[in-house]
Amino acid sequence: MYLGLDLGTSGVKARLIDARQTVIGSGHGSLDVSRPHPGWSEQSPDHWIRACEVAIAELKSSHAKELAAVEGIGLSGQMHGATLLDAGDKVLRPCILWNDTRSHVEAAALDADPRFRALTGNIVFPGFTAPKLAWVKNNEPAIFDKVAKVLLPKDFLRLWLSGEHISEMSDSAGTSWLDVGKRRWSSDLLAATSLDERHMPSLVEGADKAGALRAELASKWGMQAGIPIAGGAGDNAASACGMGTVGAGHAFVSLGTSGVLFAANASYLPNPASAVHTFCHALPDTWHQMGVILSATDSLNWLSEITGKGAGELTAELGDTLKAPTGVSFLPYLSGERTPYNDSAIRGSFTGLGHESGRAVLTQAVLEGVAFAFRDSLEALAKAGTKLTRVTAIGGGSRSRYWLKAIATALQIPVDIPADGDFGAAFGAARLGLIAATGADPLGVCTAPATDATIEPAANLGDAYADAYQRYRALYPAIKGATA
Repeated sequence: MYLGLDLGTSGVKARLIDARQTVIGSGHGSLDVSRPHPGWSEQSPDHWIRACEVAIAELKSSHAKELAAVEGIGLSGQMHGATLLDAGDKVLRPCILWNDTRSHVEAAALDADPRFRALTGNIVFPGFTAPKLAWVKNNEPAIFDKVAKVLLPKDFLRLWLSGEHISEMSDSAGTSWLDVGKRRWSSDLLAATSLDERHMPSLVEGADKAGALRAELASKWGMQAGIPIAGGAGDNAASACGMGTVGAGHAFVSLGTSGVLFAANASYLPNPASAVHTFCHALPDTWHQMGVILSATDSLNWLSEITGKGAGELTAELGDTLKAPTGVSFLPYLSGERTPYNDSAIRGSFTGLGHESGRAVLTQAVLEGVAFAFRDSLEALAKAGTKLTRVTAIGGGSRSRYWLKAIATALQIPVDIPADGDFGAAFGAARLGLIAATGADPLGVCTAPATDATIEPAANLGDAYADAYQRYRALYPAIKGATA
């Protein structure tokens, strides 16, 4: 058996698979996000541990025998979070999360240093880790002075599980401290934020061994002590391993809290001007590009809270047949946007509202707005040299066939739906745990699932969607100008 642990924004997932990669059982522990000020987003690392305990306890309650047979563990997690530890590994403050935009001034200052784009292949986004440390230095200097280690969220779980300070390439590529082409920490970039390599964990590839399960936890969970823990991956690279998106030209669209259009690459192809992320993949000598939108299902969840209707209820009101855009447009910039604008200050909007604009019209506009945000990412990927001909859909929002039809029509490419099963980040983490424990061929393990169905673009609505996308594109400069 092999265990995958995925530390997401809304919870920790535990996924247990056997040697044939059949999912045997799952567990989940919930998490909340603290937003003490506008644009801030934080979590307590202690809550991650508690959620992980809940997820494994749930798994143990129904699969204790299988849990005892685990021979490898893999980790996945939300990227970019700044977990600050003192010399005794004590947490110094709540973790500043990936969707926190407080460090936009610091990010702009670092991005103005040409070394950052040259070495990382990326814009320095406010959500990345390095500008967060610059913000802490500027605003919480007493805390900054005590920082001995900076860990990404999943690597804090590794510290708890194994006692080791270790990270891997895919997650570390999102810090703005990694030389992404050479796959190593950059002493120059660290020095630019008053840090050095002593503040960083050691680095391995995602399928390498990176620590072992402590005896205390093994005894508590009825597992074997010393089980190897794989380097693992950032959540999107782990999902790619779960989906078999590891070869050049393979791609997926992820409809989660945030939205990701992910393409695997066989070489390092940076183009930071496009606001596309270019990161190391979880497997050696592979990279990937991503267009990222900050509020995907979060946009629908926001509307759900406003209307008092569940997300499923809202989408059900639209029926099964894709409708032509109504003229009401939605910009899903509820916490700023990454691709293609790198704008932490922009905020969302509805435009074109009339007396006739009921709840269903707002829901339709939200789904279309997120679909058009993915179209923005598709265009940005094309400018970075990656052309996609089809994508596979993953994430909670992919349960809505209406939404997938809207995305296929907005992108004008087919969207594949994988056969039943969860092939996301926790599954990908378990695969990496299997590889680390057995030495199996990564490409032989990280295969693509069978396709259950393919959603084709709605041919009768292609022109209507193209017109609606042009209206959508015109709104960003108008809204930015009106709110600057």
